[in-house]
Amino acid sequence: MIALVEAVAAGAVVGLALGGLGGGGSVLAVPALIYLLGLGPAQATTASLLIVTVTSLSALAGHARAGHVRWRSGALFAAAGLVPAALAGLLSTRLPQPLLTGAFALVAAAAAVRMLRPAASAGREPSAPRAAGAGAGLGALTGLLGVGGGFLAVPTLVGVLAFEMRAAVGTSLLVISANSLASLVGRSGAASGLDWAVVAPFAGAALLAARDGRRLAHRLSGPVLQRTFALLLLAVAAFMLVDAVT
Repeated sequence: MIALVEAVAAGAVVGLALGGLGGGGSVLAVPALIYLLGLGPAQATTASLLIVTVTSLSALAGHARAGHVRWRSGALFAAAGLVPAALAGLLSTRLPQPLLTGAFALVAAAAAVRMLRPAASAGREPSAPRAAGAGAGLGALTGLLGVGGGFLAVPTLVGVLAFEMRAAVGTSLLVISANSLASLVGRSGAASGLDWAVVAPFAGAALLAARDGRRLAHRLSGPVLQRTFALLLLAVAAFMLVDAVT
């Protein structure tokens, strides 16, 4: 019973992050599944990808209705990362878990610092090569680290491609959905060993909470959303880096 309550609570937090911030789902789900619910690292990353995929698709629909998705740039960004995500997902099964945990923490910290720096002027559509290059790099990290990519997609869309924060949140969900699906292809064999008594309530709570997160995001300014996202990343990165080196 306690595990069920913990799974629902953790899922609600993940859903709020995805619906409101356009990312942070995996960076929160992976540690929750490992440290709170007792899953192994390999199971946790696969379960996280599954949870984030279904939740992101649901949240994407709401942001699309509000006009916060840049479909052209987002589709190019996501498409460029599909093959790198699938290949890196295969590679990840051959690397030691402490190395992946440490890499996860360092990349999250770097993304947070980038978010806290002054953003470039927003509004103009990025060039196709720029969007594709950023998407390919993000896809590789998504598959390697077992994350949906939103915690990196949002700072990349804001800091590298000059998206306004609300557009970055909505477009990030498109990228997360595509990258997570591609990463799951490389981990399809691991899905059969998941603990569905944990994964199902976790995913259900995330789906419900994502709607509340989207409503909350509409009430907050872009800079507030950006700082909130960055501080969340820094906290999680510090926790996981300490775990990787101890």
